[in-house]
Amino acid sequence: MSRIDKRKSDELRKVRVQTNYLKNAHGSCLIEMGDTKVVCSATIEEKVPFFCKAEGKGWITAEYGMLPASCNERIAREAAKGKLSGRTQEIQRLIGRSIRSIVDLKKLPERTIWLDADVIQGDGGTRTASITGCYIALEHAIRKLLDSGKIKESPIRDSVAAISVGVVNGKPALDLCYLEDSKAEVDMNVVMTGSGKLVEVQGTAEGEPFSEATLIQMLKLAKKGIRELAEIQKKYAKQA
Repeated sequence: MSRIDKRKSDELRKVRVQTNYLKNAHGSCLIEMGDTKVVCSATIEEKVPFFCKAEGKGWITAEYGMLPASCNERIAREAAKGKLSGRTQEIQRLIGRSIRSIVDLKKLPERTIWLDADVIQGDGGTRTASITGCYIALEHAIRKLLDSGKIKESPIRDSVAAISVGVVNGKPALDLCYLEDSKAEVDMNVVMTGSGKLVEVQGTAEGEPFSEATLIQMLKLAKKGIRELAEIQKKYAKQA
């Protein structure tokens, strides 16, 4: 299969990570997947939302946004519009669900970790890069809680990462860039733990319905990609 950027069908775009990207965050990184670049940060707040009070557990939530110049055409700031788009709300909830799936909130008592994913350049896969990067930021924030003695053991049970897959020109492909995504016959995002368990699968046929066999092919591609991302996360999660 010939791809726009000459990658193999099962090949990730080049992944780069710069940790401690923001001075004031408890954990942060810049994650680049090809030309997609997302600043991910984790900030600890010593209180929980009302629905967590008196339950002896913490909370993790996320916010997501794309800077105005992150894409070819300027994206209006949602703050200027006075409301979040449906897409933004969906992605924020996805990031939060994904990260909470691998955290024991009872080991994070009475505090909230805010995860922020800010897209500074988009070229497909911004939500998946956000999840992958936010996990690294979370690891760094948790280490600060451990080092300070505020918690005695890490609440993180597993790693979590996400990747896009799709069918382009009739062939399943891993980690779609924007040009591939815009003409894909099938577009799917997969969130998976480092141990290979599924957290979420979002798949849509853009035209003709796709078969179960194609779904299995795409899941296999996603598993391969997330296995590789998990190794990258392991390396950068250890960086102080």
